[in-house]
Amino acid sequence: MTKLDALCSSLAQMAPLALAESWDNVGLLVGRRSAEVDQVMTCLTITPEVVQEAIGRSVGLIVTHHPLPFQPLKKITSDSSTGQMLLSLIGAGVAVYSAHTAFDSAEQGINQSWVNRLGLQHSRPLVAADEDAANPLGSGRYGELPAAMPLSDLVHRAARWVPADSIRFVGDPAATTKRVASACGSGGSFLADADRLGCDAMITGEATFHTCLDAKARGLALILIGHYHSERFAMERLADSLAAQHADLAVWASRAETDPIRSFPSLVP
Repeated sequence: MTKLDALCSSLAQMAPLALAESWDNVGLLVGRRSAEVDQVMTCLTITPEVVQEAIGRSVGLIVTHHPLPFQPLKKITSDSSTGQMLLSLIGAGVAVYSAHTAFDSAEQGINQSWVNRLGLQHSRPLVAADEDAANPLGSGRYGELPAAMPLSDLVHRAARWVPADSIRFVGDPAATTKRVASACGSGGSFLADADRLGCDAMITGEATFHTCLDAKARGLALILIGHYHSERFAMERLADSLAAQHADLAVWASRAETDPIRSFPSLVP
């Protein structure tokens, strides 16, 4: 057994909460810090299926990337899906912790993982919390490819890490890319920063139509790998990290969670 408060401290070391965006809701969101925990489950998003899995397997803590609750609540009732899930978790004694944008921006967080996957060098934050630090941290990441390549090759490089039928992108497939940004999830708000820093392309999970138009007008390519695929892998890695730090815990990534977005094979002959 491990105290919930000790687990919160471990998670805060991996993803310092000071790195979270000001609008975010991070840290311990549900639970008693004095509670004893012997089973932990990670997930990208808490859904009814994830709640059912957690309760069915007597989980003491869910570490979710996306916070629950996210927005301030005036009431917790069964009238909403959020209320239903919170009531079920609280009733079963399941705690909830989220690092969200703190984990996005951590030294070994999600955006840095994409930097590593793409083979980018000399990476730095898109929005640095402390520009003068020897190893600055902050929101997003950008770096240089070892050698310039066409956008089409960069799309293929990103596709190696995504179990999807296809990846959408904005830009000329033949355009040269060298400096590349990473903003996992819904990263459109970092587009102007990536442009200001001279990036040729930005990899993100999803973007609105108007963000795509803005990117095209700026001449900055977007690679849209899907919100789920841009972040879920990191929660699997986080489960492994927690298990390595706390040998007395059973830790796993949710097996019930899936990408809610499905696609048909092409209907065009």
